[in-house]
Amino acid sequence: MIQPILPGATLGVLGSGQLGRMFAIAARRMGYRVHTLSPDEDTPTGQVADLEIQAPYDDLDAVRRFASGVSVVTFEFENVPAATAQAASEHAPVRPAGRVLHTTQHRIREKTFLQQAGFPLTPFRTVETAEDLEKAVKALGAPAILKTADFGYDGKGQARVESAEEAEAAWTSIGRAPAVLEQFIPFECEVSVVAARGADGACVDWGVIENQHRRHILDVSLAPARINAETAGRAKEIAHSVLEALDVIGVLCVEFFVEPGGRLLINELAPRPHNSGHLTVDASATSQFEQQLRAVCGLPLGSTELLRPAAMANLLGDLWADGEPDWPAALKCPQVKLHLYGKMEPRPGRKMGHMTALAADVETALDVVLHARDAAARVG
Repeated sequence: MIQPILPGATLGVLGSGQLGRMFAIAARRMGYRVHTLSPDEDTPTGQVADLEIQAPYDDLDAVRRFASGVSVVTFEFENVPAATAQAASEHAPVRPAGRVLHTTQHRIREKTFLQQAGFPLTPFRTVETAEDLEKAVKALGAPAILKTADFGYDGKGQARVESAEEAEAAWTSIGRAPAVLEQFIPFECEVSVVAARGADGACVDWGVIENQHRRHILDVSLAPARINAETAGRAKEIAHSVLEALDVIGVLCVEFFVEPGGRLLINELAPRPHNSGHLTVDASATSQFEQQLRAVCGLPLGSTELLRPAAMANLLGDLWADGEPDWPAALKCPQVKLHLYGKMEPRPGRKMGHMTALAADVETALDVVLHARDAAARVG
C-alpha cells in the first residue's frame, strides 16, 4: 500500500511548460509546494512554482539534487530522457514510472507495445533503412504517413507519402531517422479519452472528447464528443485497459481515429495531462491537473462529472500577428474563460493559451468560443 503524500509536501515536476503550470496551480490550491526543473528560465511552470531550477535534463547530478528535495516526481511532457527519470527515481518515486515514459516517448516502442497487447491501432511498419521503407510502402500502400520515432508532436517530424516514388524524399525530409510508416486512415473524426489511474488501481475518465485539428495542431476540443454511445463506451474501455496494461499511476490520454461505422484505432498515447483535456479545468468537477496530483500523491481520485457541455479553442502565436489580442472584446462573451500560459514570445504555431466556453450543448459552446477567439483577433 502506497503511503499518501499529504498537503504541505513538495512535489517535483520535470518540464516547465503550460501543463506543468496548470498542475502547479492545482497543487498550490491544495496546499502543496512545487519545484520544477528544465533547461529554461522564467517558464510557464516556473512563474507559479515555489522553486524553478534551470538545468539540462542530462545533468543527472542536478536531477538527483532536485529529486532529493521533493516527495514525488512527475513530468509534464514525455520527451524527458529515460535516464533523467531513472536518476530522479533514486531519491523519490516517479509517477507515472519511468518505464511508462520509456514506452510512450518513442513511436516504435509505443506501437509495438500496443500491437503485442492486442489493442486496435493504425497499421504500421518500422522504418530504419531504405529497404525497410520500400517494403513498408509495398505492404501498406499509399498514401501513407511517415513519422519519426522520437520527438514528434503537433505535426513535427511527419511527412505524407503520396506514392512509392515519393517515399525516399519524404524520409529525407524528416532526417532519415528511425521512423514508422502508418497507413493513411480516412477517418470520420478524431477523439481522445483522458483517463487517470490511482495508486490503488482505480480508473476514471472524462468521457470522450472530440478534437479538430488545423495544420496538424489541435484547434478545438468538444465535450462530450458527438459520437454514438456504443462507440464512446468502447473508447473508454480501451483507454482504461491501456492504463492498466502500462500500470500507470497518473493521467494518460489515448487518441483515437474513428472510422466510418464506429471502428476505433489508437493513434497515439500521451502519459500526462493533454491539450484536449484543458476544458476539464472549467467544465468538470475535478480537472485533469488536480487528478494528476491526486494520483501521484496516492490520494483518492476525484469526480470526473461533466458539469456542462464545453468547447475549448487553442490560442496560437498567430493571434498576436497584429499586436496584443483584444481580450476585452473576447471577454464580452460572459460564458468564456481565458487561460494564458505566461509565454513571452508569441510565434506562429506556438500554444500561448486557450479559451473555454460552457453552454447547454456543445454546438452552442463551440459557436461561443469561436466567436470570442475571432473577437480577440480584431485588433486595430
